[in-house]
Amino acid sequence: MTAAAPAPDASRSPSAAFDAAPTRRVAWASMVGTSLESFDFYLFAYFSAFFVGPLFFDPLGEFGSTSAAFLTIALAFVVRPIGAVIFGYMGDRVGRRATLLWTVAIMGVATGLIGLLPTYAQAGWLGAVLLILLRIVQGLSLGGEWGGSILIATENSGPVKRAFYAAVPQLGSPVGSILSATVFIVLTAVLPAEQIAEWGWRVPFLLALPLLLVSLYLRWSISETPVFEGVVAQGRRDRIPFVTMFAKRPGAMAIAIGAALLGIGSYSLMNTYTVNYGVERLGFSFQDLLIATTIGGLLQLVTIPLFGAWANRIGSARVVLWGALGTLLIAFPMYFLLQFATFPILVATMIVGGILPTMAWAALGGLMNDLFPDNFRYSALSFAYALAATISGFVPYLTFELGVATDFAWWHPGIILAVMSAVTLVSAWLAARRQPEPELATEPETATANV
Repeated sequence: MTAAAPAPDASRSPSAAFDAAPTRRVAWASMVGTSLESFDFYLFAYFSAFFVGPLFFDPLGEFGSTSAAFLTIALAFVVRPIGAVIFGYMGDRVGRRATLLWTVAIMGVATGLIGLLPTYAQAGWLGAVLLILLRIVQGLSLGGEWGGSILIATENSGPVKRAFYAAVPQLGSPVGSILSATVFIVLTAVLPAEQIAEWGWRVPFLLALPLLLVSLYLRWSISETPVFEGVVAQGRRDRIPFVTMFAKRPGAMAIAIGAALLGIGSYSLMNTYTVNYGVERLGFSFQDLLIATTIGGLLQLVTIPLFGAWANRIGSARVVLWGALGTLLIAFPMYFLLQFATFPILVATMIVGGILPTMAWAALGGLMNDLFPDNFRYSALSFAYALAATISGFVPYLTFELGVATDFAWWHPGIILAVMSAVTLVSAWLAARRQPEPELATEPETATANV
């Protein structure tokens, strides 16, 4: 199901364009955009652990407000597949660059508006209703962000270093985590808790608006990918990419969803649930947990490029596999050590528990890029990632409910982490056994294959 379209410049060879394109600048521009998206999303994750419940759901009581706060996180993940369908269609039909401009703009505006919401004490349930609506908007935006960021980076690079450039946008997650944690560390250091609850919590959300302008400028300055231009020139844009990806690559879709589970879910577990669990049950201070999380994020700024370079050598799927296996082995020992509640142990746990899932995260874009052909790749990457993210969005809530059921036994978070690791391990093994999809837009002689 393809439709012919006017070629932007049929005389320009997409494969030759790889050499001329400013690949590094494009990759880093995509990373800045994902950093803003991650900043906005992690900001709410930190915020929800302690402020969403009391400020917006206070009448529900302590247990009810905490559950509602975690469910507001899950809500944005639930709608992500819908956003993936919408923006995946745009990415495969209109272009990668234009779609990414829309996703980052929607996320930035929605985040800034959260900082203007009235609390329950100010306007009753109105603030909670508006918060839910803005979370839905954030989730729709995120549904189309990740796949486009990966493709902007990989489709502007040659096949030799594609796995490395697929890892560059993944830096956005730790950068966003570091920025959001730093903001809260500064807030807790300079403001008393009463002032943070009264007005200080609004400041980080309002910061998203000037950051949005920077991200829009950087994304506006980059060009469309040579691969998409080749797809257009060859008249291979798919009419309904969402349907085609399931009809032609159902096995690849299942593998991609499973492979993404650990990389996304471990962030939800560590940056949201473990922060709340560490304060409420283990006696850590909120600031100590933020510092430990920030240290882990700083380390990822080094390990993600290294794992991306390793993926160039052995393949992205194998790096994801080793990361999942390592995480499975340390899942229970990590949470056992946390019971001793000392700051050095906390930092060590965050570092060790961050490195191994980061392997699965760093190489995920390269693994998924190899699973799908270029004419419906944006839709496939976006939807697979979004569905995995939807499942992962319930991780804090499910872990909390498991904790209640087991009287918060030390091993209850380890069960969740181990299950996610096992699913990703099997998926990565299956991905490693498949041949990468050919880049049809850069191989005109095979442009009609598999279409």
